[in-house]
Amino acid sequence: MALVVKNNMMAVNTLNTLNKNQSALSTSLKQVSSGMKINGAVDDASGYAISERMRVQIRSLDQDNQNTQNGNSMMKVAEGAVSSTVDILKTLKEKVINAANDTNTDDDRLTIQKELNQSIDQINDNANITFNGKYLVDGTHNQKVTATTTTFTNQAMSTATVAGSAMTGLLDRTGRNLNIHSQDTITVSYVNQGKTETTSFKVSTQSFQDVIKRLSGTGIVGGMATDVGATSVIGTNVAGDTVYTASGESAISLYAAGTGVGKSVGGITFSITDTQGNINKSANAVLDAFSETVRAQDNSQDNSMNFQIGTRANQAIRVGMTDMRAQALGLQGSDGATLNISTRDKANAAINVLDNAISKALDQQTTIGAVQSRLNYTSQNLTTASENVQASESTIRDADMAKAMTNYTKNNVLMQAAQAMLAQANQSSSGVLSLLQ
Repeated sequence: MALVVKNNMMAVNTLNTLNKNQSALSTSLKQVSSGMKINGAVDDASGYAISERMRVQIRSLDQDNQNTQNGNSMMKVAEGAVSSTVDILKTLKEKVINAANDTNTDDDRLTIQKELNQSIDQINDNANITFNGKYLVDGTHNQKVTATTTTFTNQAMSTATVAGSAMTGLLDRTGRNLNIHSQDTITVSYVNQGKTETTSFKVSTQSFQDVIKRLSGTGIVGGMATDVGATSVIGTNVAGDTVYTASGESAISLYAAGTGVGKSVGGITFSITDTQGNINKSANAVLDAFSETVRAQDNSQDNSMNFQIGTRANQAIRVGMTDMRAQALGLQGSDGATLNISTRDKANAAINVLDNAISKALDQQTTIGAVQSRLNYTSQNLTTASENVQASESTIRDADMAKAMTNYTKNNVLMQAAQAMLAQANQSSSGVLSLLQ
């Protein structure tokens, strides 16, 4: 074999091998130091792209999870405010029931009234609770609603009851006469704008609608409408949908004189007493069974809160909070007048008002609780999804450290061997010099 001096091919070939080993060593070192077998698109173009898309999804899922936790915290603040309102309303009902008892004097009732006023003021404070500067239950974050009218429906009276039915001929649902006589006294009360209106008169030959007309002419702004419904159609709710009786049968309904919170009626109370002042309990039980079937609300645009809980647009939970102020609960008027319990009759009328207020507050509390439960389930689902996607991304991108260390050791040995062989290949050409000596 000829000894070539000009081009030392052995050295050139060894150098190429050395460069390859150096590149492999560099890759192995990067994998060992980073813990990833794919550190850039150059390592695995398709695997890198798939991994990056998964990383985007993981970060999105983690942010969604954080959103649900923040939303849950907001709901806890709202729930605390509404829960406090419910507790206050429970206490108020106790106080009102106490005020309706004639063991108390009117001075005692005035004392109770002071406590009631302060409690109503606290309800307004609860309604103005905020989270990160956002008011929650003051009605500013309500869903889109149409203006509605307070509607009370009685499904305890006979299905044959109509507006023109004589009071003395009223029947219960089973067809039994309520035993109301013409000489009996009927007392009717309702609350509007925090003011209680009560009127009493002989039953005589008056019809049910005649009674409502007598009541509506008492002078309270808003008040009761003179028309009385007697069909299976109760009215229209905030969504604009028609509301029907639960049984689908006719029932008699009473309406407020107008729509919105300002015209809402907090409660209506009937009381029948005979000529000796004895209470007709069976008749009162049926007549007092008017429950609020449509709640009065003001017309409102959709100001619901959105909790973004998905990785795509519009994957959100929409939450609408109704008005929890004292006025919306029927306890206070727009002029600041509060529910009055200064007399036994007014205290008695206030009992039904508080029942309706408690029902509204509990309905809001139920809504908040349902949202909290959904957010908890959503958080659990997002956590599981993030973990699974992360595991899949790890399979694609993360290095097998045992294998990576083995490759690093191998490439390091090959690098050292190539360096030694390159030195030896460079020395082979120096043998030519011995021929010149």
